[in-house]
Amino acid sequence: MKKVSFHTLGCKLNFAETATISRLFGQKGFVTVSLDQRPHVFVLNSCSVTENADRKCAKVVKHALKMAPSAFVIVIGCYAQLQPEAIAQIPGVDAVLGSNEKFKLLDLLTDFDKKEGNETATIQVAPIQESRTFSPAYSLSDRTRAFLKVQDGCNYKCTFCTIPLARGSSRSAPIAEVVAQARAIAVKGIKEIVLTGVNLGDFGLIDNKRTAHFLELIQALEAVEGIERFRISSIEPNLLNKAIITFVAQSKCFMPHFHIPLQSGSDKILKLMHRRYNTQLYQDRIETIAKEIPTCCIGVDVIVGFPGETEEDFLTTYHFLNSLPIAYLHVFPYSERAQTKAATMAASVPFAERARRAHMLRTLSEKKLRYFYSQHLGQQARVLFEQAEAEEPVEGFTENYIRVQLPYQQGLSGKVCPVILQTIHTEGVVIPKLLS
Repeated sequence: MKKVSFHTLGCKLNFAETATISRLFGQKGFVTVSLDQRPHVFVLNSCSVTENADRKCAKVVKHALKMAPSAFVIVIGCYAQLQPEAIAQIPGVDAVLGSNEKFKLLDLLTDFDKKEGNETATIQVAPIQESRTFSPAYSLSDRTRAFLKVQDGCNYKCTFCTIPLARGSSRSAPIAEVVAQARAIAVKGIKEIVLTGVNLGDFGLIDNKRTAHFLELIQALEAVEGIERFRISSIEPNLLNKAIITFVAQSKCFMPHFHIPLQSGSDKILKLMHRRYNTQLYQDRIETIAKEIPTCCIGVDVIVGFPGETEEDFLTTYHFLNSLPIAYLHVFPYSERAQTKAATMAASVPFAERARRAHMLRTLSEKKLRYFYSQHLGQQARVLFEQAEAEEPVEGFTENYIRVQLPYQQGLSGKVCPVILQTIHTEGVVIPKLLS
C-alpha cells in the first residue's frame, strides 16, 4: 500500500489546494495517512506571508523526517516559488515544485526514491509569469463545510506583499465551472461553502481579460440547490461595492458575514502600502453594511509596525477601528519580506514596539467581539454544528459567525439547528439553548 502524508501552512486557499492534490494521489493508488504511519511520500504546502512561515518550513520537514525517516519529501507552495534554492538546502528535502508545477506533481516526479548522500533536491520552478492557468481546488472540513477556490493570483502591488511574486497574476475559473463544482460539493452532503481566493473580489479575469464580475458569480451560486450557506472569505474594500452588499442583505444563502482587510487606519500608511482606498472609503463600506445588514459580523485584517508608522499613526488606526461597528480583528505585526518595496523603506519600527501595538489591537478585538456577541444574547439563531469527538464539546457557527458551544450530543454534527443565544463563555464562545 502506497502511503502519502500532507502538511499545510498558511491560508484556506493552501488547504483547498492540498486537499485537491491529495485526491490526485488517491487516483494513483495512494492512501493519505498521518506521519506516525510512516508514509512513503510527504508533501509540505508552504506559505511565505511572514518570516515565521518561512522558518516553520524547515521545522516541519525536520519533524516529518523524525517521524518517517525514509519519506520522500516534496515542498510546494508560495515559499517554494519564492525561495526554491533555499528549500533545496534543507536536509532531507527531495523535490521543490513551484506554483505552476504543484498540480502536475505526479506527472513531473516519475519516482519517489529518497535522495542519498550528497544528491541534491530536484527543483522544478518556472518563472511566475508563466503561471497563467487557473487550477480549481476545494477542501472539505469535517464534511460540514467546503473551502472552494474560485480565484488565484493578484494584480495589486502592495509594498509589503509577496503573493503576486508567489502566485502570479489574477485569474479565475469560468462561472459555469465554479457552479459545477458547487453542485458536486452539494452532492457530498456539505451544508456550507466558503469562497476563497487571493483577491476574491477581482474574480472574473481569464487570460488577463475581464469575462465576469464577482457579483455575477455569487448571483449564479445562489441558485445552486443543496447548499444552505455560502460565505465570502475575504474581499478588498475597494471591490466590495454596494451591489454586493445589497445582494448579501437580500440573499437566503449568503451569510451576513464579511471579512474586509484594512491594514492601517492611517491614510499616510495606506499610501505607503500602495493600498487602493483610503479610510473614508473603508468607513463608507462598513457603514453601508451596518445599515443594510444590522446583524452582520465584520472582521478586519490590520498590520502594525509598518515602516514609517509613528505612535501617532498607530493611535489613529486604533481609534479608527474602535469607532467602527466591527466584530473582530486579525492583527499582524509587520514582517519584512525579501523582494518587496517595504523591505527597503526607512524608519523601521522596533520588533518590541510592533509586539506592543499588536497586543493593544488584540485586546481591542476581544472587547469588540464580546460586545458583538452581547448584542445578540436572547435572540434566536441557526447554527451549523461541526464534527466533534465523543464526549468533547460540539461547536458551530451562527449565520453571522457567532461561535457557539454545547456539551456533546450525538447526531448534531453536520446539522443546522435553531438555538437561543444565552450566555458568553470565557473562551470567546456563546452558550446556546438548543430548540427542538
